[in-house]
Amino acid sequence: MLRAIVADYVSTHEPVGSKALVDRHQLGVSSATVRNDMAVLEAEGYIAQPHTSSGRIPTDKGYRQFVDRIAAVKPLSAAERRAIMQFLDSGVDLDDVLQRSVRLLAQLTRQVAVIQYPVLTSARVRHLEVVALSPSRLLLVLIVDTGRVEQRIVELGGALGDDDVSRIRDVFAAAVHGQRIPDAAVAVADLGPLAPTDLRDAVIRCGAVLVETLVERRDDRLVLGGTANLTRNAADFEGLSGSLRSVLETLEEQVVVLKLLAATQDPGTVTVAIGAETQDVNLRGASVVSTGYGSAGTVFGGLGVLGPTRMDYPGTISAVAAVARYVGEVLGGR
Repeated sequence: MLRAIVADYVSTHEPVGSKALVDRHQLGVSSATVRNDMAVLEAEGYIAQPHTSSGRIPTDKGYRQFVDRIAAVKPLSAAERRAIMQFLDSGVDLDDVLQRSVRLLAQLTRQVAVIQYPVLTSARVRHLEVVALSPSRLLLVLIVDTGRVEQRIVELGGALGDDDVSRIRDVFAAAVHGQRIPDAAVAVADLGPLAPTDLRDAVIRCGAVLVETLVERRDDRLVLGGTANLTRNAADFEGLSGSLRSVLETLEEQVVVLKLLAATQDPGTVTVAIGAETQDVNLRGASVVSTGYGSAGTVFGGLGVLGPTRMDYPGTISAVAAVARYVGEVLGGR
């Protein structure tokens, strides 16, 4: 009964009455029997009556019960999987792949899609390049296995020759190549006293810049797509603690959404936070469906969608899981 009420309300956005349930779902019982069952569900807090003499709508508790009883996620077809992989794999760099990911997820779910930039602490150093911009200025290019690229300029206290630059490159490459980011930061911090005397000042200056780059930054960014989709469901947020404007402000601030994504660390598990479960008053009318993405057992970050509690949960969960899987494969293979 609850499944039918949720399905009808998601589809029509109209309170669901007993007669409509009997007619649409061919339940084989009378409207009176359905009304009795609905009265029980209402008494237990799974559905509510928004207005006198109207039908019933699911509550957050009702949606939670519905989500918890989804037996299996509908798999994507082979054609859909190929299309997703080809679309993401044609991204030219990390930024492009993430932009394509949220665009695709927003199209599949018709909700707001969000993806977190790969977190540095979960990555390993793939390559460190040292380039001489001038005799007294170096460019450090750090490439990690998530596809993230960091570039920093180091001002030196004196001039260096080409051989000196090569020696500095070798010193740092030996210390950080293949290391997890936290371990690489420790290794770099220890290099100064061990460096050859003639290179010590340059190594210390480069090391200071690298450590600052390697230590996890607090400005983790989100990429958003499909924000305009919220306007189609503006009425879903009215009358609750948070209006559509409040939801948009929360998305803009990103802190709450980052916290929800950070709570999802298992790429194989999709988490659904419904209404008050988001623990933010501005999102009382919203749900967040999220998971982690990564490769070879390493979580790069989180992704998901945000929309009204009245959403297609089975379809949304399926889309989030699929896009997360292929984003991880694309970034892990680069």
